[in-house]
Amino acid sequence: MIRDMFKTLVAALLVGAISLPVFSAAAHAGGSVSVTYAPAGREDAGALAAGLRVYSLYRGWRSASIRQSGDGNAAAIDQTGRGVLGIIRQRGKGHSATLKQNGNDNAYGLFQFGRGTAANIEQNGQGSSGITFSYGW
Repeated sequence: MIRDMFKTLVAALLVGAISLPVFSAAAHAGGSVSVTYAPAGREDAGALAAGLRVYSLYRGWRSASIRQSGDGNAAAIDQTGRGVLGIIRQRGKGHSATLKQNGNDNAYGLFQFGRGTAANIEQNGQGSSGITFSYGW
């Protein structure tokens, strides 16, 4: 299980890391790109949730954490249920994000970089997980 969790987390991070250089060539055009991973299987969802929880513990964050650096960013998290983890991390300027979670044992990470990205995520059910990386130019 730990190996599967590690593979899922590495895959999500690689997708995010690979996406940035690929789309930076078109930086003069303006725009944004987002990559979202929301596993459908219970085992993969659990592995991603475990990875997000480890990341949250490493950073010293609680069940709802918003961290922003830059100018003009806005974010909100609304949670109902127990064992829920929501992370919003914005770096750059002009980002907006909302994360609404309903249910128990859900986990979601939303990471925005660059400028001017917007994301509105709603997560419902039990034991769901997901992650979104957005980059704007």
